[in-house]
Amino acid sequence: MGESRGSARRRRLFWKLRQRWKLLGLFEIDKDHDFYPLTCDLKEGLKDAVQDTIQTEATQSLLTDEDYSAKLTQGHEGYVMRTYAGPVFKQFRQSLGVTEESYQRSLSSCGLYLQFISNSKSKADFFLTNDKRLFLKTQSKREVHFLLQILRKYIQHFQSYPHSLLVKILGVHSITRTQEKKKYFIIMQSVFFPDERITGRYDIKGCHVSRWTEPEPEGSRVLQVFKDLNFEGNVICLDQQRSWLLRQTELDTHFLRDLNVLDYSLLVGFQTLHQDEKNQSWSLANLIVRTKRSVNGTGSPTTSQCASVPGTVEEEGESTDKEEEGTEFSGTPDLTSARRVPMKRIGQQASTVSNISDVIAQNRRLLPNYKNPLHVMDGPELRYFIGIIDIFTVYGLKKRLEHLWKSMRYHGQEFSTVSPSRYAHRLCHWVETHTV
Repeated sequence: MGESRGSARRRRLFWKLRQRWKLLGLFEIDKDHDFYPLTCDLKEGLKDAVQDTIQTEATQSLLTDEDYSAKLTQGHEGYVMRTYAGPVFKQFRQSLGVTEESYQRSLSSCGLYLQFISNSKSKADFFLTNDKRLFLKTQSKREVHFLLQILRKYIQHFQSYPHSLLVKILGVHSITRTQEKKKYFIIMQSVFFPDERITGRYDIKGCHVSRWTEPEPEGSRVLQVFKDLNFEGNVICLDQQRSWLLRQTELDTHFLRDLNVLDYSLLVGFQTLHQDEKNQSWSLANLIVRTKRSVNGTGSPTTSQCASVPGTVEEEGESTDKEEEGTEFSGTPDLTSARRVPMKRIGQQASTVSNISDVIAQNRRLLPNYKNPLHVMDGPELRYFIGIIDIFTVYGLKKRLEHLWKSMRYHGQEFSTVSPSRYAHRLCHWVETHTV
């Protein structure tokens, strides 16, 4: 017994050392991991929380103030789980083509959660579901309250621009375990999904100060996310889709600017296309299917009665889940008009985009028949995973003082803490100068 306890203690010590070294990677949260009891409670609590939405009748098409302020409290042995704005996120998941059953399955499968160890300066904990589809990230109380305050605007942004690059937040919860402080966390789709063939990952802020990650020795199996200075010498080659990316980056960053937000990141992942995925000639039938998907949604049976934002993470074995069909059509129209159309309610019936002017105004693109299509774009040689994350940092007094201090310390250099207007412009400039 003493030897067993000593062995467990050594394993925990080694784990803590790995955390201290700030190595980037994914590690299974097994029975010897400090987070194992927490993740078991999360699985059980989230399963019951989603089960409540499954058993609840379909939400009405127009969300109410009560939906945005809703709070569901569920007691369990040893902890309490709370779900915030549940009806809103349920409808948003439906709009993305994510069924409640598949969402529940990812969150509560018997497979172990994974911990992602980040070099982020925040003290947040990052967990991945075992299928790597969903991220769970701890947030401060202030960040969660800010998200709930802007939630209506966040939803409206996706109604106006269904192909937005912004991270897809699928739920907000808190868990209070016995004799522990309340933990808030959000659930979001992973930008880097599926990740099996991704060969490079970057976190871009458009500046240089503290934006270098020292690569691991050659042959290391540690998963790393690099930064701006590591990216130098690379380019995102999108050909005719470049204009769409420039416009959507502008739309999304201007939205964040208007929220007085900064310090968000543009995630970029690279994946080499197989030879049979390059320069494919599309049949008329295939193009019609993809165009319908891009304009009207994925056609999922669960969303056939509501406006669908085509961002489905497909179930295994579905007909559209064909990796060999993942290449973007080179003839995608240039949808860069700034003209807006009236917002459409998520869940509103008869919501089909009726003419090309709506498509142009919403800056839609021809989506690939691929998992996670809203974050996937194909160039001539590479597949790119692109998304904007970490959208909760407000430019308040603390950040203004940080800006003043960094202005003196890094005089003449580009650092991360600048005004939201400057931050948005700088990230747009980075995309413009690093794409062809």
